Amino acid sequence: MISTNRDYDLICVGGGIMSATLALILKLSDPTTKILILERLDKVAEESTKAWNNAGTGHSAFCELNYTPQDEDGNVDISKAIEIFQQFERSKQFWSYLVDQKLIRDPKSFIHSIPHHAWVRGEDDVKFLKKRFEAMKSQSMFENMKFSDDFEQLEKWFPLIMEHRSPSEIMAATRMELGTGVNFGSLTEQYFKILEEQFNVPVLRNKEVLDIDPDGPEEWSAEVEDRITGEKTYYDAEHIFIGAGGGALPLLQKVEIKEKDGYGGFPVSGQWLFCKNREIIEKHHAKVYSKAGVDAPPMSVPHMDARFINGKKELLFGPFAGFSTKFLKQGSILDLPKSLKFDNLPSMWGVFWHNLPLTSYLINQVRMDHQDRINDLKVFIKDARAEDWELKVAGQRVQIIKKDEKEGGVLEFGTDVVHSNDGKITALLGASPGASTAVHIMLEVIELAFPEKLKKQEVKAKLDKMIPFWNKDVREDEEKFKEVQKSNSESLQLEVSH
Repeated sequence: MISTNRDYDLICVGGGIMSATLALILKLSDPTTKILILERLDKVAEESTKAWNNAGTGHSAFCELNYTPQDEDGNVDISKAIEIFQQFERSKQFWSYLVDQKLIRDPKSFIHSIPHHAWVRGEDDVKFLKKRFEAMKSQSMFENMKFSDDFEQLEKWFPLIMEHRSPSEIMAATRMELGTGVNFGSLTEQYFKILEEQFNVPVLRNKEVLDIDPDGPEEWSAEVEDRITGEKTYYDAEHIFIGAGGGALPLLQKVEIKEKDGYGGFPVSGQWLFCKNREIIEKHHAKVYSKAGVDAPPMSVPHMDARFINGKKELLFGPFAGFSTKFLKQGSILDLPKSLKFDNLPSMWGVFWHNLPLTSYLINQVRMDHQDRINDLKVFIKDARAEDWELKVAGQRVQIIKKDEKEGGVLEFGTDVVHSNDGKITALLGASPGASTAVHIMLEVIELAFPEKLKKQEVKAKLDKMIPFWNKDVREDEEKFKEVQKSNSESLQLEVSH
């Protein structure tokens, strides 16, 4: 049976944080926007957004060393860190607004204060960290960052990691009290509750989008199959946003826009060791990031994470890479082979040829057994015991592969908004920092897809209220930003940094 429904301004494909953020910002800034959300599973927030399936870090660039590369002359570039910091602050501004408006009742249901640390060992890495600290400290947004190479101070910051270590070991760390842990799964579920209950936005579950085709000069049509009944329905809209995580690439490849050409994807499974011993869990209240190993991708930066999941404190270590040809945790083993197309074969081959060390790294990761992973953990916890830890498979990530004139293809570790020239089709590809910067990314989507809305004074006024720095750099008005940041911390019940 086939039916047709034609009356939406926007269709969002995927029931994760990206679609939810886009829909909620649009409805709050312009309630007349008619939106439909389609999710292939029977629940929202079950793939990349689910709490166990991502790092749960509020990525602010406080502790992630891969955002502050060092060049051959020893200079540390903090431009990416400044960018990520501002993007996460926009997310906090939006969340604070939702709490202030009583749309979200309890901020503790999704966000907690957890100090962020970058921790390194050895003379060279300590020198790098000191340079990084000095460069970041010069910016007002990082002025509360602390640095120490003092053994006793490090013991106070993260006692679990410092147990059984010698004071003669060369190491150092930075600390930001303003760091956060975020349960993006809980947050997204609350977004959808607001959308359905406050704005009557239809969120249809068990709906698989099979194809997206043009339907005249102004509209696109989504072919949708009910995964339970097999019934097909065509939903038409002026704009379609594909925010389906790992499922975005296969669907984008079916859309008749030239901008998709050359894009490929490589799936990587994330895996974590999670602690089963409550005594150990209670000893650690921090996020401690270190440096990625030789030939390891930035996403593999080892870290020890205190997290709150379903109201309970947990402790995770990782990530470890696994491999599956699936693009989604609940996807098909044919996802990768089916994604190989004539237009992206040069990109895929170029990435493989120029990233042989990465291939070797992934093979070694897949071959690891439990004791191998415990041995990696012992870099952080000297007396770690295998029986206290269990391996948990997290979500699937699809790393973006783009065509490149010189190398055929390049591997991208961030996120890309792929869009048609007229902005009618937008799709989000990629992973980290992902959910942390969802508000910023979705503002970019709105600018591409709905530029006419941003010209309306009433819409701009609402965005100014929701996200005060949505369209400006915090360095333009540092005094105002600090006021907003302090207010956000109070609304979200976060500890204010001193």
